[in-house]
Amino acid sequence: MANAFSKEERVAFENILEGFNDALVMSRNVSVYNTEGSMMERTNDVIWRPQPYIATSINGAPRTDISSNFIDFTQLAVPATLGFNKTVPFTLDAKELRDQLQEGRLGDAARQKLASDINVAIMNVAANQSTVVVARSNAAGGYADVAECDAAFNELGVQMFDRYLALSSRSYNGMASDLAGRETMTGKPTTAYERSFVGTVAGFETYKMDYANRILGNATPSGDITINGAGQYYTPAATSTAGTGETANVDNRYQSLDVTLAAGAVLRAGDALTVDGVNSVHHITKSDTGQPKTFRVISITSGGGTAGNNTIVISPPIISNGGSTDAEAQYQNVTATPANGATVDVLNVDAADINVFWQKDALEILPGRYAMPANAGVDLMRGTTDQGIELVMQKFYDINTAVTKYRLDTFFGVVNKQPEMSGIMLFNQVP
Repeated sequence: MANAFSKEERVAFENILEGFNDALVMSRNVSVYNTEGSMMERTNDVIWRPQPYIATSINGAPRTDISSNFIDFTQLAVPATLGFNKTVPFTLDAKELRDQLQEGRLGDAARQKLASDINVAIMNVAANQSTVVVARSNAAGGYADVAECDAAFNELGVQMFDRYLALSSRSYNGMASDLAGRETMTGKPTTAYERSFVGTVAGFETYKMDYANRILGNATPSGDITINGAGQYYTPAATSTAGTGETANVDNRYQSLDVTLAAGAVLRAGDALTVDGVNSVHHITKSDTGQPKTFRVISITSGGGTAGNNTIVISPPIISNGGSTDAEAQYQNVTATPANGATVDVLNVDAADINVFWQKDALEILPGRYAMPANAGVDLMRGTTDQGIELVMQKFYDINTAVTKYRLDTFFGVVNKQPEMSGIMLFNQVP
């Protein structure tokens, strides 16, 4: 075949794939769901992934008639899309190909960029959609900061295993500095001092990011944003029925909320909020945690996020069991429905790096696969990482220009299945 890969190129591809696999730090710490190509093509690359069930219980001693207590479980699901198509194309002419190392260096650069694209995609989804918010007034200082993340998860009933924390370089180094100064400990302080390594803290495996998402500061004073209208609670539903009779799945991660902003007040997508009188509950026991429930602004539907009445989309929805349905009892996440006029407070008062923490089952990556013909004048090689993410390398020689074209492709999706099992930690938030 005219465009067939040489033995050297095949060895180079194996090295690229190995490095690509090693560089996928974030994808190793999220769950993986492998899709089937023909099914995904027929559904426009969208598949609905189930959220965890939450059960309710009753007192049911022997000889007690519980015939009136049988209920339907509501299965919630979220849409996951194969939406990332990442490609690194490059060319080498007949002169440049005299230096075989040139091809290898470009391949390494392509591998590095594609691995970074996957890591960044995971972090973007986590940073934008996570709803458990830990706002610290101090700079990153060590154990006490991570312990707040641990406490926030424990109070919600999030599983105590497979927990991860990805920190910006400055936040991570701040924690390493605290650890390095603990001379009374053995082992870890030396490693922290020599390699700026933190490791496992308060049940979280920690990782240092060489990039970090940022959140804007919003210094809107307390009381300048209020709830506009009583009875704004959400009732979960597995499906909805259109006026024409068609049934469709429902994404239960979001809710519209009407608020009023005073003059000078601002709201933006990404802001983190609490509402007076609305505490979080343990998802299993439904007991009051004593802590305000945290929400994220996903989008501004009307009002522009400026003075006046606004409709915003928040996550998670306010499930207070205000309608006393079985689904609300199962998925209740707050103590009360917000009162009309209740104060809404913004947590991200100062701009900061977003440090993401999550339980493995909250975030999911969906590897995709292209159906590329192998005998169409272009040679190609495929390889798959440990997580099932495919890397494809193609080669084509153009006789008109004596230029060889290469491209490396990967295809995947990322979904936050449960925003209440992932969170963000913000430092230096001084109201």
